[in-house]
Amino acid sequence: MREEHSFIGVYSFATKSLLFLDPSMNLDVEPVWSPDSEAIAFLRLPISRDALLFEPQREGPPWSIRVSRITGGSSSEVWKAPTARGSVYREIVAANQLFWGYGDRLVFPWEGDGWTHLYSISVHGGTPTLLTPGAFEVEFASLSPDCKTVVYSSNQDDIDRRHVWKVAVDGNRPVSLTSGSGIETAPAVSSDNRTVAVLRSDAQIPMRPAIVPPQSEIRDLVPAALPADFPADRMVTPQPVVFTGADAAIPIHAQLFLPPNAKNGKLHPAVVFFHGGSRRQMLLGWHYMPYYSNAYALNQYLASRGYIVLSVNYRSGIGYGLDFREALNYGAAGASELNDSEGAGLYLRSRGDVDPKGIGAWGGSCGGYMTALSLARASDIYAAGVDLHGVHDFNQQIKTYMPSYDPVARPDAARLAWESSPLFWVKDWKSPVLLIMGDDDRDVPFTEMTHLAEALRNRGVSFEQLIIPDELHLFLLHRTWIAVYSAAADFFDRHLAAHDESASTTH
Repeated sequence: MREEHSFIGVYSFATKSLLFLDPSMNLDVEPVWSPDSEAIAFLRLPISRDALLFEPQREGPPWSIRVSRITGGSSSEVWKAPTARGSVYREIVAANQLFWGYGDRLVFPWEGDGWTHLYSISVHGGTPTLLTPGAFEVEFASLSPDCKTVVYSSNQDDIDRRHVWKVAVDGNRPVSLTSGSGIETAPAVSSDNRTVAVLRSDAQIPMRPAIVPPQSEIRDLVPAALPADFPADRMVTPQPVVFTGADAAIPIHAQLFLPPNAKNGKLHPAVVFFHGGSRRQMLLGWHYMPYYSNAYALNQYLASRGYIVLSVNYRSGIGYGLDFREALNYGAAGASELNDSEGAGLYLRSRGDVDPKGIGAWGGSCGGYMTALSLARASDIYAAGVDLHGVHDFNQQIKTYMPSYDPVARPDAARLAWESSPLFWVKDWKSPVLLIMGDDDRDVPFTEMTHLAEALRNRGVSFEQLIIPDELHLFLLHRTWIAVYSAAADFFDRHLAAHDESASTTH
């Protein structure tokens, strides 16, 4: 892997030699061996220097699939994406992006119809066969040992959950393996080519390993693994909610956590949660990613303390198709997702059980950005916020991931990125905020937080801070998570729960 290109290389232990297959000025990635070990298929992704992070990219230079023979070194293009929707490669969450299946069929992800689906094609070329038709996204996939079947997780027929399916590489009708109110993901087929191992969760119990035997119900592998004192029976079941952003442009999905005392006839404080990424989707149950499993736990904890919690899947996230993910003017191209924050606040205000003066926001990373943006541009809606390692200046953040980015050389893009950043709007910020960050963060520069603190101080805005020395972006230590979430709950108790006489006053 070079700075802007990469090669596929084959090393021979017998001759101690290295063979590069069809080297180019592109990113050649995701190699997969043929069953006879005589060829390798791989993806060729063109570099586009015009594309920036944190802005929509619905089309671009098309990517392709190539096959190279080891003996003789011949290489050919099997298929190339059209110059239209799906021309920019969209990966799935899997160890492999490309599978060499039975009958010399290559299975790959593509969103040519606006949804991330699996397709298969002969290694000799032709027209791809759509394996997973429908308005949903395939997220994780793996190939069976006999190379005849692909198992995958998707949100088919259940947009805010994940279930597991299987389909033959030659394109027979997909078969559902799991369904219901749980979440199942990361499927893998056992050596018998019939039993499927998965990770599963639901609204009450976090992710754990399970198996789906042939013609049988899913069952946990280690039912006794959960600690005896885990409060599963005290977890609320979040409800699906759909509202529109303030611009009424896109339906926004969310999960609503109602506290046990929700029907006591009193007004409750409320908290909006924004996930990070922003290429993420929160679900109607415990998340499969550790960071968001922890976030789900805090949302449950806040609900147990009398808060109404709304976990918002704002535009630019996954799960709802290409156009939602690559939303127009999102992020550094205009911050259009602010509409979804305002829509969430207006939705909560419209509820008869929410204290309109006691609405807060919290999130980490891009969720911290959303929290800061909401406090800066909608302090009339959000009375307080907790910002974990948030992005506050897109020009600084883009450069962190793209060292070649030069704002001076791209003045129009840099100006728009700055005007889309919370720091630009700090003049309108009125609500108190708790700022949390590890000082060894490798994903968001620590100066993002120090610059925001300086700007808030100069404006006379009340802020508190919790800085963890030597911690990273994804907090490594359990005690850090406990300290961070305890501080967040305490902050909301002091700034929001005073409006709700029914809220608990003890942790």
